[in-house]
Amino acid sequence: QNGLRDRVVLECDGQLKTAHDVAVACLLGAQEFGFGTISLVALGCVMMRVCHLNTCPVGIATQDPALRKKFTGKPEHLVRLMRFIAEDLRAIMAGLGFRTIDQMSGRVDRLKINPALDHWKSRGLDLNPILHQPVPPEHILRLCIPKGLMNDTQAPPDADLIRLALPALQDGLATQIDMPITNVQRTLGTRLSHAIVKRYGEIGLPNDTIVINAAGSAGQSFFAFGAPGITVRVQGDANDYFGKGLSGAVLAIRPPEEAVFAAEENIIIGNVALYGATAGRAYIRGRAGERFCVRNSGAVAVVEGVGDHGCEYMTGGRVVVLGPTGRNFAAGMSGGVAYVLDDADGHFRQNRCNRKSVDLEPVTGDDEAELIGLIEAHLTFTGSTVASRLLESREPIKGRFIKVMPREYKQAIARLTKEEN
Repeated sequence: QNGLRDRVVLECDGQLKTAHDVAVACLLGAQEFGFGTISLVALGCVMMRVCHLNTCPVGIATQDPALRKKFTGKPEHLVRLMRFIAEDLRAIMAGLGFRTIDQMSGRVDRLKINPALDHWKSRGLDLNPILHQPVPPEHILRLCIPKGLMNDTQAPPDADLIRLALPALQDGLATQIDMPITNVQRTLGTRLSHAIVKRYGEIGLPNDTIVINAAGSAGQSFFAFGAPGITVRVQGDANDYFGKGLSGAVLAIRPPEEAVFAAEENIIIGNVALYGATAGRAYIRGRAGERFCVRNSGAVAVVEGVGDHGCEYMTGGRVVVLGPTGRNFAAGMSGGVAYVLDDADGHFRQNRCNRKSVDLEPVTGDDEAELIGLIEAHLTFTGSTVASRLLESREPIKGRFIKVMPREYKQAIARLTKEEN
């Protein structure tokens, strides 16, 4: 289906630290395993829990050049960790009589239940539904590998993108690509970005060298880590992690022309969009799900509404919200600026914004020029009716928005200005 080569598998993550953890997850049905915290520890993380403060003492979760010099992690450290986990897992598998992960996956009958669960939090906990091993009909596979989805003769979708973009990759020629997309295509565009960076470095290609017009429903991590030189215009919608780690590309999404709903009243992209973005721009005609622009450190984004935890732990960039926000906006935000359309009922000021690290300020004249430019760009890329109404209104733009300003960022700007003077 749609050129997928890799099989569909069940992935498990969350507090996996040892081969024993992996073995239990596998026996419960997992076939792939994700490691987060333990990987950071292998690279030098000392668990100071200050990731959102830009003060990481070992240079991992910080943009401070002086602190980043303290980073001593090497790829070899992570490789060694994974090799040790794999070797320990092989020993456990051998003891259970399994040769492969596929043989082991879902064999809950090989789990030994510990009856000594007498902690007060565990009383009454019934694990039988999780440990039940059904007997599937003959036409149903035990493993999550749907028939017809595997086809090793077909190339992944990114192979088509790279082939169509060869004039730009090889000679820097402007290239336009029109293509349909579906939500089974995960991380579409990531390999294309890798090809650009591998050839041209982090600078990438000039703006709009590769223009992609996509129609349909974008899968998870659509154009994650998008490189400079790529401009993607989507007519449709998108799943979670839209533009994750965006690194210079331009993403714009809008409903199809035939859509009859009001874009600004509907969610058009999923959760955790632009997570960890470092550069680039995104224009979203419609609302985003939860955790929009979490840990954004340099990207510019315009959106017509966000769910809970917007701009959480943000350290840089600009975000313009042309609509409502969920609760806990700007929690742990230490850098960058957000402009939020003021709501007449005052909900954002009263209980939607987490003000422990930010101040709510009026938009000044200099801010207004930047804000108008971003709204105009949003209108150009998406044809937004919200942007059009704002720009045509007789009421000044600056009087309709609230500026969310991190106190730490404001102090840093003041120090830099004083030093320059």
